[in-house]
Amino acid sequence: MTALAASPLSSPGIEPAQASREGRPSPIADLPPAAFAFVMATGIVSTGVDSLGPAWLSRLLFAAAACGLVLLGIALVARLARHPSRIAADAKAAERVFGFFTLVAGINVLGVRFNLAGHPVVTAVLAGIAGLAWLFLTYAIPAGLLLSRQSDSVLGGINGTWLLWVVATQSVSISASVLVHTWPSQRGLLAPTAVTLWGIGLVIYLVLVTLIFLRWLTIPMKAGVLGPPYWILMGATAISVLAGGRFLALPSALPVRQVLSGTVAGFSFVLWSFGTWWVPMLVILGLWRHLRQRWPLSYETSLWSMVFPLGMYAVATLTFGKVEHLTFMAPISRVAIWTAVFAWTAVAAGMAAAAARYLTATGKPEAPALPAKAK
Repeated sequence: MTALAASPLSSPGIEPAQASREGRPSPIADLPPAAFAFVMATGIVSTGVDSLGPAWLSRLLFAAAACGLVLLGIALVARLARHPSRIAADAKAAERVFGFFTLVAGINVLGVRFNLAGHPVVTAVLAGIAGLAWLFLTYAIPAGLLLSRQSDSVLGGINGTWLLWVVATQSVSISASVLVHTWPSQRGLLAPTAVTLWGIGLVIYLVLVTLIFLRWLTIPMKAGVLGPPYWILMGATAISVLAGGRFLALPSALPVRQVLSGTVAGFSFVLWSFGTWWVPMLVILGLWRHLRQRWPLSYETSLWSMVFPLGMYAVATLTFGKVEHLTFMAPISRVAIWTAVFAWTAVAAGMAAAAARYLTATGKPEAPALPAKAK
């Protein structure tokens, strides 16, 4: 195993050429664009447990998500300052660049959790930061791929991380809906913003799913490519359902709510159904990858992109079921949240083990180079 693979921040999307000059992994230089998936996964599982599980576990996960956001935020700023060439390389890589949207989604997921904890001002501040980041990324990333690509097609670089664009968009929609209750004087602006972003996210999902199916049908499937980020196929539908449910929970007197409630409810149920359909398919693909193709099951940052959809599916199912009085969704959400807790625990254990191996490896002194024999 290479030194880079031993790093707890390593990701299959990082090229070997990105390893540090000293031959050792660098947590800052090698920080993957999708690193904030940890915040997304931990924050949404905390939200789900708050509704369906013990309060102490929810608070513990909440604290972990908040600490993760702070530490990863510092690491990202340091990477921007010290390794701008690495950021530029990620921005040009179609298979990695959409990972930057985890910053937006992570901030919003945690912001909504702060609102649940009774801190709406923090939610508003985080939503403002995330909104600005989304506005920049949602134009910069597609424009960069369209205008500066080096080959005729980026189809080979399409993977599940592209759907983080949908997740980030819907996370901003959710924050806008949540802030309606915090700032009722601005609900005439926030409610239309929420449903507009929900619609944008829906269209982006339909486009990207079409491209992903096109890639699957035209390029040979390889185990190394079919990784955990493809679970965002389900996670993107789940957060779209949650965004729809949050909008439907707004006061019925709002004009935009009266006009679009039927549309949002209908599409949200279709998305929930399609997301549910994805679960067995993704399990089958995972079994093919690890059992048939014998791909090793070891920790990688992208595993958090599998935990997040599980937690989001639980929260979305619970929320939408309550708003639309679909009682059959309640037991499904309970099973889903404890599945997400189990997955979070397993991935966190893997991350801790990877971190321990990384610290052990980097703590050993380098063996002195042997002098070359004189000819």
